[in-house]
Amino acid sequence: MHSVESMASQGAKHKAAITLAVLAIHIAALWGLQRLPSPSVPALVIPAEVIATFITPEPEPVVMPEPLPLAPPEPVVQPKPTPKPQPKPQPKPKPQPLPKAVADPNPAPANAPAGTLDPEPSAPAEPAPAPTTASNSSADAAPTVVMPSSSAAYLNNPRPAYPSISRRMGEQGKVMLRVFVNAQGLPERIEIQKSSGFERLDKAAVAAVQRWKFAPGTRNGVAEAMWNIVPINFVLE
Repeated sequence: MHSVESMASQGAKHKAAITLAVLAIHIAALWGLQRLPSPSVPALVIPAEVIATFITPEPEPVVMPEPLPLAPPEPVVQPKPTPKPQPKPQPKPKPQPLPKAVADPNPAPANAPAGTLDPEPSAPAEPAPAPTTASNSSADAAPTVVMPSSSAAYLNNPRPAYPSISRRMGEQGKVMLRVFVNAQGLPERIEIQKSSGFERLDKAAVAAVQRWKFAPGTRNGVAEAMWNIVPINFVLE
């Protein structure tokens, strides 16, 4: 009985020694860890920024194929024009003999005083066409034509009135009138062939000639209606 208790006390002492040894080992380990130097923290290295640029490669030159030679166009054959039939020449008519103009035997009026109209002698004009006759002998003979005249003294034709406004404004010029004189020597139609450049002078010339009488034109001594040229000259002196 005494032996069993001694064995039990020895076992308890042995366990206590082991426990103390383990605690001592742990305490020594902790103390050693605290004495060790702290590990150094490596510096943070920031890598440099790298910028990459994408370079587009140059395209390879395109080689164009050589054009094939064109075939020459076929010549176009133009059809020959068909000759047109030539018209038969027409017989030329015989020229009609021109009438012979005879100078007006009536003298021209004297010069007008300053500030009045100065009419000029009538110029010859083409006569109206003469009636055709059946006789060939009379057609071949050249007729004698005398043009109408307004300058004969016995006609007593008044001079055109010079417009007072034209006098004050210094308007002057020549009016060429184309007058159709009938067989009785009266003007049936008056046209302005050439203006004086002033409407007042043109109207004054037409108004005066409308009241005139003419020696009618004659063909072979027979009175006939004809066109005649009458120049009217307005001059300030």
